[in-house]
Amino acid sequence: MDARFTDEQDEIRRALRELLHKRCGPEDVRAAVDRAGGHDPGLWTALSEQLGLPGLALPEAYGGVGCSGTEVALAVEELGRSLAPTPFLATAVLAAPLLLALGTDAQRAELLPRIAAGGLTAALAVPGTRLGTALALTGTDGGDWAGGGRAGGIQARRKGQEGGWRLYGEADQVLDGHSAGLLLVPAHTGGYARSRVLLFLVAGDAAGVVRTRRTALDATRSQARVQLREVHAELLGADEDTDIRPALASLGDFVAAVLAGEAVGAADRALERTVEYVKQREQFGRVIGSFQAVKHRLADVYVAVRAARSAAYYAAWATAHGDHVGGLALAQALEALRTAAGEGIQLHGGIGFTWEHEAHMYFKRAAGDELLFGPVHRLRGHAAATAGLFERAEVTV
Repeated sequence: MDARFTDEQDEIRRALRELLHKRCGPEDVRAAVDRAGGHDPGLWTALSEQLGLPGLALPEAYGGVGCSGTEVALAVEELGRSLAPTPFLATAVLAAPLLLALGTDAQRAELLPRIAAGGLTAALAVPGTRLGTALALTGTDGGDWAGGGRAGGIQARRKGQEGGWRLYGEADQVLDGHSAGLLLVPAHTGGYARSRVLLFLVAGDAAGVVRTRRTALDATRSQARVQLREVHAELLGADEDTDIRPALASLGDFVAAVLAGEAVGAADRALERTVEYVKQREQFGRVIGSFQAVKHRLADVYVAVRAARSAAYYAAWATAHGDHVGGLALAQALEALRTAAGEGIQLHGGIGFTWEHEAHMYFKRAAGDELLFGPVHRLRGHAAATAGLFERAEVTV
């Protein structure tokens, strides 16, 4: 592994930071999350047209840039620094890789160029609170996360040989589900005898789709309840016997590596803001940054952020080299973000607890991501179990 960044990678980071500095300050973020869509369409257009962000990891054949996971991690690190509310995670990280991996040639040719251009957003509608399980980050249960073929979740059934598929059920916490133009919906089919989970494509404005934006702990991560009432759907791919679990597990490692990079960016910015503040705030006639106890606390945060960044960069590189460490990197990054945000709130004093100050937004990002993809102890526990660390050693006499 060569840890040095290329000129192209440095340019991606520089260009994105400049654009976000101009268009995604704290007040811009607050205004964006209050919009109906939960993000600023103008910023999304700029990210798409000027930087090609939605197609960063898509092949050039589909209008993408053809970059690796490392470039994506560097890009989301900048998004994390500003807590930019965009459809990037839902569209380019969760949905587009599944379309690329499982879609037919016709489906890829129709949908991926529109995603790469920023004209189509998408969302993965996993039922309940089982996104981490569906992506094999916190455990595996053979598909029960999608409803287990029983009541609950989302069910699929055919309407005659030529009638296509119909879906019914609901998903409660769908990232950007209220505004996405395309929904990727995992649903159970086959009854009890051949119960299996398949992925379906559903237009966001299809008849029978009811979408309601929900109040989320992290307002920069818009969530929605998506209800499907006998909705017409198209099977993703051509084979009804396709096992989607390997594709979801592979996606999970990529998602974890990307989220780790984003969390590192947020943690780094939270630390920067705190250091800036303790150099200005005075107490007992001295700036509080001169107190040894404050220096020690911030030094611990600095070490945690640096370690998390190293883990995130390695995980991003490893996704293309068969080393699956995304879950561990995400656990370390979320822990670093929670520590950096918590210390930031404490060291800002009374103002750090107020709604007007953005310190709480970084803490909510850490807590919200743990609720969606973690928690940290389960990320680590599943990684350890997968690696066989807790298997009983054979005793030889």
